[in-house]
Amino acid sequence: MISTAHILSAGRSPERASLSAPGIVSRADHDFYPTPPEAVRALLSVESFDGTIWEPACGDGAISRELERHGHSVVSTDLVYRGYGQGSCDYLKPETVACITGEHADIKHVVTNPPYSYRPGIGDKFVGQSLRLTRRTGGKVAMLLNLGCLAHPSRTPKWTSSPPAAIYALDNLVCFPNGNRRQAGRYITEHRYCWVVWYPRHEGPPRFWWLKTADFLHQGGRA
Repeated sequence: MISTAHILSAGRSPERASLSAPGIVSRADHDFYPTPPEAVRALLSVESFDGTIWEPACGDGAISRELERHGHSVVSTDLVYRGYGQGSCDYLKPETVACITGEHADIKHVVTNPPYSYRPGIGDKFVGQSLRLTRRTGGKVAMLLNLGCLAHPSRTPKWTSSPPAAIYALDNLVCFPNGNRRQAGRYITEHRYCWVVWYPRHEGPPRFWWLKTADFLHQGGRA
């Protein structure tokens, strides 16, 4: 299994290296890039979750609200309170995990769009914390990640030695800074994303599939 994961930021990440490119606006505070609902609907078309889900970077509730619309029980927390869920919860602190899981003993899975770069290695640490938690609960981890993180040469050995169970490429999705389309430069609009999903006790290579986000633009309710 993966340790305190180094999947997202080994050395100088593509995200960091590209921040000075033309058309870039300032990074959103605490990497606040809300997830469009069609991304969550696409995930739920291929993955099922049979227990309570923790969304530890809930922001304004973009992922949590969509999960709840599809009948899932969700615990929503974030370091920064943005009008949804419980704020001042540092997911990377063991005492936070102990407190939240103590209050919500039925938590089984983790689904989130993690922060990538406002703190060194934070994306890696979100993955690692989630995998440690779900090893105990027997649940899944689903992370919305930049597709480019799969192809960085320094990460190849890490992916091949600790593969997820499934990777789903989203063909046309933009997560806008602060949820504001006008704040997105060309670099942001050219990002492409994938859902990376870990199963408990998974071994062997992941399966890979493509999801057409346009198919999920106007759906709602229970899957």
